[in-house]
Amino acid sequence: IDFKGVNMVINYDLPTSAVEYIHRIGRTGRAGHTGKAVTFFTEDDKPLLRSIANVIQRAGCPVPDYIKHLPKLQSKQKKKFIKKPLERESICTTPECFLKKAKRKTKTTKENTKEKKKVKEHKNGSKLQTVPKS
Repeated sequence: IDFKGVNMVINYDLPTSAVEYIHRIGRTGRAGHTGKAVTFFTEDDKPLLRSIANVIQRAGCPVPDYIKHLPKLQSKQKKKFIKKPLERESICTTPECFLKKAKRKTKTTKENTKEKKKVKEHKNGSKLQTVPKS
């Protein structure tokens, strides 16, 4: 899929391989346009950094020295990361104030729905009463 006009990609989780990294950031810079890619990583991601840093360096971009000197990932470790990526806590990019507002709105909507349901049940209950024949 080619998305026109993408000029920045943000990776909230580090790709498990250099090939996956290239695929992700390839959404920017299509057809001669320039783009930026930002990738967040944790201490647990360090084994994966070196191969990605090599790709970045070969593309002519600067790479910090500490990343260049990280130990090389062994093939067994690499296969393990590809088969089972690191498990992470979910990341929420929505500001907390918006989440609280949405929660209040949902709560109010649920209360309104319950109230409407009670009124409807009350109306239906009165219609369903049978009158004994005399």
